[in-house]
This record gives sequence, C-alpha cells and structure tokens, in this order.
Amino acid sequence: MVLTLSVLKTKSKYRPIFYPELCKGCGICIDVCPVKMLEFSPEFNEKGYHYPRIKDGMEDRCIGCRLCERYCPDLAVYVEVKKE
Repeated sequence: MVLTLSVLKTKSKYRPIFYPELCKGCGICIDVCPVKMLEFSPEFNEKGYHYPRIKDGMEDRCIGCRLCERYCPDLAVYVEVKKE
C-alpha cells in the first residue's frame, strides 16, 4: 500500500492519449482506471458522444497499467511512455 502511494506522488512517465473521433462514450476507460484520473469531457465528438479526458491536476498520476487501453472496445486510447 505504501508503495502505491509513493508511486502516485511522483511524476509519471506514462500518459493516456485519446482519439476523440473514435470514442463512442461508453466510459469503460473511466471505470477501469485504478487511480480515477479520467472523466468525460464536456465537449462532444463528431458522433455526438462525450469522450474521456484527464482530470485537471491529475496529468502526472498515470501508473501505466494500460487498463484503459486494454478495455476500450473502440481502440480510442493508448498509453504513451514519455521519454525522459
């Protein structure tokens, strides 16, 4: 548990990248995120769906588990590894 907290406090080398035009707004990525860093955007994509985005202030919280990427039925998200 302490290890998880220390990971969350450090700057992340991972970042989810979304393709809003592919998203159908199912919210699976938001539900499976263990650090709850995702939310629906107030904006709509071309299909008329709200798509996910990273919550304000949570940009460095991704732990790189890739659950959002694995469970997205539309392949609308992938996790990028930042180069340091």
